[in-house]
Amino acid sequence: MEKINWMEEVLKRKEDLIKDLQGILKIKSVLDEENSAPNAPLGQGVKDALQYLLDLGEKDGFTAKNVGNLAGHLEMGDGKDLLGILCHVDVVPEGDGWSVDPYGGEVKDGKIYSRGASDDKGPTMAAYYAMKIVKELGLPIEKRVRMIIGTDEESNWRCVEHYFKHEEMPSIGFAPDADFPIINAEKGIADYDIVLPFSVIEEQADITLLSFQSGRRYNMVPDFASAVLTFDGEKTDILQRYSDFLQKIGLKGKYFIDNGELHLELEGVSAHGMEPKNGKNAGLLLTTFLNELDLDTSSKRYIDFAVNFLFDQSRGEGLGVQYQDEITGDLTINVGKMLYEVNSGGRFGLNMRYPVTFDMEKNKKIINDKVNEKGFVIENFSDSKPHHVDANTDLVKTLQKVYEEQTGEKAELLSIGGGTYARSLKSGVAFGALFPGRPDVMHQKDEFMFIEDLIKATAIYAQAIFELAKNK
Repeated sequence: MEKINWMEEVLKRKEDLIKDLQGILKIKSVLDEENSAPNAPLGQGVKDALQYLLDLGEKDGFTAKNVGNLAGHLEMGDGKDLLGILCHVDVVPEGDGWSVDPYGGEVKDGKIYSRGASDDKGPTMAAYYAMKIVKELGLPIEKRVRMIIGTDEESNWRCVEHYFKHEEMPSIGFAPDADFPIINAEKGIADYDIVLPFSVIEEQADITLLSFQSGRRYNMVPDFASAVLTFDGEKTDILQRYSDFLQKIGLKGKYFIDNGELHLELEGVSAHGMEPKNGKNAGLLLTTFLNELDLDTSSKRYIDFAVNFLFDQSRGEGLGVQYQDEITGDLTINVGKMLYEVNSGGRFGLNMRYPVTFDMEKNKKIINDKVNEKGFVIENFSDSKPHHVDANTDLVKTLQKVYEEQTGEKAELLSIGGGTYARSLKSGVAFGALFPGRPDVMHQKDEFMFIEDLIKATAIYAQAIFELAKNK
């Protein structure tokens, strides 16, 4: 068979690729359970993004299937074995501070901007066009190729859980939802709440914390925090102290009095929860200021715990579970959600990413004992186990070959703290689409993907699909 110039085939379809990507980027596919419906269990926007891709695939001649409005797939080819490509169309909330429309799909300076441009709609569309190229060229393949589309990757993975209860598990596969070259090891991910039960204020204090709020998701470093306080005495001193605090930490914030209550606000820097050090946690930073005040007994317990066990302790030092291994590196803990109400108690929402050799049962007990000692309890514990695929499998070797041929660079194997759909497969890895040296802007304001990288990734995926699906 004549050698295929995969890049040339992608460039022939470049305009359509960008146009179809812009179409799905303009859909605000953020989890919206408050407005769920029987035919849109995770919200209308999420369903619309799923349907957009299914409709596009059906138009292009793929077999399309909607699986309970939680997931779906597009399939081509025949054969006993199934190659899976696991993607997702849901996105995290856009947050604040964008310089462009977060759902505009604007192209400028060689980049396409939008929430989801790099996580995961851009890579998803690259994989889709890769399938489309293999199909349109009529290449001989011996496996069925199926793009599996999820809608809850950024939250609870109900999509793949539902999907694989009803549909076939691929024999091999990859997820275009992380970094190139190849990620064959992923940390385990545990989400849980550390809860301070409500207790009546035991004694009056000069200052009462009425409420505290920060963060939207376990897996995002919060970029905003607010506190509301009431107190007796002169307010000018605290306002000056807060102004000095903002200057000291080099971040923006606001402070004002409304109906006799003091409102404090702080702007941090958001980042993906897999590496909390890449952001500035607005909630935890604000607790360090509140900890210097003469607070009521109940809120003091909450704030003390934040400062002494969570602030600047992203490796689990405060909870007694610091750990690392050679395969996946450090355990990390992101405090993604914080909430306190004077009449209902408080909670911290933690996202813990742990190495593949970490003993979860043993360390879960350590955490539980530590928080119980301070009057807190653990609630809502969920755990996605680590994932590791041996470097000598045909899947890994084939993807290494393709990457090296397309880029001219060595395909090193990586491990990550992020969780991709690859862990849903018995034999699957994460494969792109963030190239080495490129900034990781997933979950950040002004998220983008380089057009050049979109094109290059599509060529890599097209060759990978053909190599993995052809007869060997």
